[in-house]
Amino acid sequence: MSAHSSSRAVRREGGPRLVLFDLDGTLVDSTPGIWASIRFAAAELRLPEPTGTQLRSMVGPPLWEGFAGAFGLTGDDVDRAVAAYRAHYTAGAILDALVYPGIPELLTALADGGARLAVATSKPEPFAARILSHVGLLARFASVHGATLDGRVRHKEQVVAAALAAHPDGERPVLVGDRSHDVLGARVHGLPCVGAGWGPAPPGELAAAGAAAIADTPAEVPAALAGL
Repeated sequence: MSAHSSSRAVRREGGPRLVLFDLDGTLVDSTPGIWASIRFAAAELRLPEPTGTQLRSMVGPPLWEGFAGAFGLTGDDVDRAVAAYRAHYTAGAILDALVYPGIPELLTALADGGARLAVATSKPEPFAARILSHVGLLARFASVHGATLDGRVRHKEQVVAAALAAHPDGERPVLVGDRSHDVLGARVHGLPCVGAGWGPAPPGELAAAGAAAIADTPAEVPAALAGL
């Protein structure tokens, strides 16, 4: 079923349906720039070359948790790793991101069906806006909500809360995300999560976290929304 033929998934009575999207691994494949910056940070801290497992685990979660969990860093070393990562990332790696095939068509179908679209990401908000502008997607969203640079806001449930507060008239809100923390962060607010099966999550992660539905491609999202 195509995204366009499924736009009726958001055409219901009442206010606009609010569909929140994660960024990395859901809207854009940003792994090249992220991985290059992780490698740079690891070298700065004189850590061994990151393994594939370490690199994959850090696409999605907040940087502090990523470096602590994947590399076993603690205290000031976590802050040093985050600072090194951001220095490399903002110098140019941030723009090494590509829109996943089918995403523009999905966003068009949902908007044409009456949905209100917003972004809720653990990436710092100014970084998210810069990427979305670079890839030509920024104008597709009513708002963008992300982490703060000081780390006070960085968890998925926090950015979802900001998105919900910004759109109090949005009905039947749902999050589309590619990792378990998306599912869990949405659940804090009673939101279902449609798993973005085209993202980097290992097989079974989204189902184990309790995703309400899993779409293998962007074209399958409207049909998944229709059942929620």
